[in-house]
Amino acid sequence: MTRQAIGYVTVVVRDYDEAIAFYTGSLGFDQVEDKPLGNGKRWVLVRPPGVLGTCLLLAAAATPEQAASIGNQTGGRVFLFLHTDDFQRDHAAFQQRGVHFLEAPRHERYGTVAVFEDLYGNKWDLLQLVDEEQPDDALLHSPGAG
Repeated sequence: MTRQAIGYVTVVVRDYDEAIAFYTGSLGFDQVEDKPLGNGKRWVLVRPPGVLGTCLLLAAAATPEQAASIGNQTGGRVFLFLHTDDFQRDHAAFQQRGVHFLEAPRHERYGTVAVFEDLYGNKWDLLQLVDEEQPDDALLHSPGAG
């Protein structure tokens, strides 16, 4: 059987240091690597704490075309989904650190979610999925349930 995983997701940034400051300071991510590659380029990896999988590769724009995509890497759609085991804890911590949320938290069938922006305007979902072993109260109390 083939085993594959996504190793890195590139986020095009204006400046390495401001991006590192946002992801490690505002979001509390761990900095995994920061290696010079020559000609002002760096290999910068960050990831959420406690994660051993996929990292974000922070890549400074090198061309006008790349610079034009900063903050709009998905054409205005949500770019990344940050799963959490404690929505309230992370939502409160992000707000204290100045992360800009575009909406109030909402409860959906799949979990609790709120959209926020990174320092460039890319949209993210902060998302705590419903525990599949626990019934969703919203479903139990909705019209037509039971």
